[in-house]
Amino acid sequence: MSFRLLLRLPYVLRSWFEPNLRAFLEARQPFVWFLALLLGFGVAVAAIIFRELIGLFQLFWLGTRSEQVYSTAMDLPWYWVMAGPILGGLAVGLLLTQLSSRGTGVVADVIEARALAGRKLSLRDGLLSALTTALSLGSGGSAGREGPVVHLGAVLASAAAWRVELSGWCRRTLLGAGVASAIAASFNAPIAGVLFAHEVILGHYSMRSFVPIVIASTAGGVASRLWFGNSAAFVIPQHAITSYWEFPAFALLGVTAAVVAILFQFALFAGEYIARGIQIPVWLTPLAGGVLVGTIGIAFPQVLGVGYEVTNMALWQQLPLSMMLALIVVKTIATSVTLATRFGGGIFSPSLYLGALTGCSFGVIAASVFPDLASSEGLYAIIGMGAVAGAVLGAPISTTVIVFELTGGYTLSVALLLSVAVAHGICQAIHGHSWFQWQLEMRGIFIQKGPHRVYSQTTRVMDFMEPVAEDAEPEIHDPDSKLPALKPTDSLDAALRAFDQSGYGRLPVVDPRENTSIIAWASHVRALRSFNKALVELSEEEHR
Repeated sequence: MSFRLLLRLPYVLRSWFEPNLRAFLEARQPFVWFLALLLGFGVAVAAIIFRELIGLFQLFWLGTRSEQVYSTAMDLPWYWVMAGPILGGLAVGLLLTQLSSRGTGVVADVIEARALAGRKLSLRDGLLSALTTALSLGSGGSAGREGPVVHLGAVLASAAAWRVELSGWCRRTLLGAGVASAIAASFNAPIAGVLFAHEVILGHYSMRSFVPIVIASTAGGVASRLWFGNSAAFVIPQHAITSYWEFPAFALLGVTAAVVAILFQFALFAGEYIARGIQIPVWLTPLAGGVLVGTIGIAFPQVLGVGYEVTNMALWQQLPLSMMLALIVVKTIATSVTLATRFGGGIFSPSLYLGALTGCSFGVIAASVFPDLASSEGLYAIIGMGAVAGAVLGAPISTTVIVFELTGGYTLSVALLLSVAVAHGICQAIHGHSWFQWQLEMRGIFIQKGPHRVYSQTTRVMDFMEPVAEDAEPEIHDPDSKLPALKPTDSLDAALRAFDQSGYGRLPVVDPRENTSIIAWASHVRALRSFNKALVELSEEEHR
């Protein structure tokens, strides 16, 4: 009997792994893995070129390609400090006229592309946007470089995925892979790149997507370390938690960081709202912003550029309390002006900047109240970085890991997680969404309400209607009749409401130019079938 079972064992094993292997090959996963590897290295090279471009543009203004913007600007005359943002704003304005969206790429564009079934991002606009952003930051724009790098990585991934005609889940996975490589190359943080791609871009942790994203992030991290070295972005002294009685203070720091994050987002909202109400030509908008940022930079050169030097000073406790409190306010204003006036840039570096200053200020005050219990101000600065950035981005997990990899401060994990969680929770309670989600809501895309809401708003009647046969007799719709008519560009949401309100199971689709000529028919059943099929496919993608 045992001999018979032994003979049958190969057949049993084959019946077990053959269906899995067939599904693996049919999904073209080996090809996706290989493409993710190439994409990871390609995006890393693009990220390196982007960073070098920032330094090159900065060289013409400050005479240095390093990130020591503040210390270099201190030695320059006031008019030269102001000239950088003004001339840069003029050049940025001229470049904006060549962009179809009249704005540089942001992370919200990538999330939108993923939500819209991996919609293709324009390669031309993406490359021009990266050039515009490098010029913005190299001329003193008070914003971050990470968001634009994420957009650049997604643009390259989108171009590769659409060129080889991959399926929807493959395109979305490669979009995440491009983002992961960009994060890994920009921050030297491959683990954070993987988590950011899943948490912010894809919105799920699918096992099928995990492998190619890890491959791309690893490739990006290796390429970055070959070029920039193995050191973390911020070299900090060793910190240790003095007492476990400090944990209430860490929670209170989370509350403080939430307040800073909320006010920062409100400043960004207000700046965007005010800028939209000012009617001036597109090319003049960055010039006006350059004047304002340059004026602020004369009094506070600490706010110019990406700001890593000042962030590092906060981590080393090299700033007085009064200056740190002032910089929290001034940096918030400068970043709001920079982004509202269409300078290119992101919000992650400013969030780290504000978080480090907030944490260090909190540490100074805590040490004066409880000198025997409080840890060093640098420890609070690290925790503040994660708390503010996590609350602004709405990405507490990946932000926590980014701060770990940026600083090497893994021993502070429990305290950092507590502060990040408290800040994120309070920010969600007040705002209800992150900065990226707010940008998407301005476009009518409500990611946080679930994929069903996004799909019903982005699917059009033309996607499920049944066109009238070419040889059929023309039909005319009477606008005065009780039978409502749809247009090909109407959303699925609008169509379902029309079916429910009218009670009809089949509605005419009219030519949008004439409103009377029937070009197709839309049925309630086909609309629901299309809706259900899309949701099932999304659910399967998230759990495979």
